[in-house]
Amino acid sequence: QMKQSGGGLVQAGGSLRLSCTGSGFTFDDYGMVWFRQAPGREREAVACISYYGSTIKYIDSVKGRFIISRDNTRNTLTLQMNSLKFEDTAMYVCAAGEYIYCHSDWRTQPQSKYAYWGQGTQVTVSS
Repeated sequence: QMKQSGGGLVQAGGSLRLSCTGSGFTFDDYGMVWFRQAPGREREAVACISYYGSTIKYIDSVKGRFIISRDNTRNTLTLQMNSLKFEDTAMYVCAAGEYIYCHSDWRTQPQSKYAYWGQGTQVTVSS
């Protein structure tokens, strides 16, 4: 399972940190993705990190503001979110997939590729 923590309410320009801790599986055998879903919108993949962190991808709208990282010794995935904007408001969810490599098609992988999901955490940015 993946247990999430972090999130909450912050003013625009502020920072938040999300974490996911994995258990019950071999953490470094899995690529990891952070998703988000805003009300009335489809879920979108925001950031991807490969098994040992050698490959990292972001969507354009968060590049330079968000940092995805992982600590395989602690089975922890993190999303540091800086310079938050109102449009970053969404439910954020972490996911782990054994065949997630963060290649060029990382944003279009089907949900069936992900074996483990966090419970979700709300991020609200006030303007």
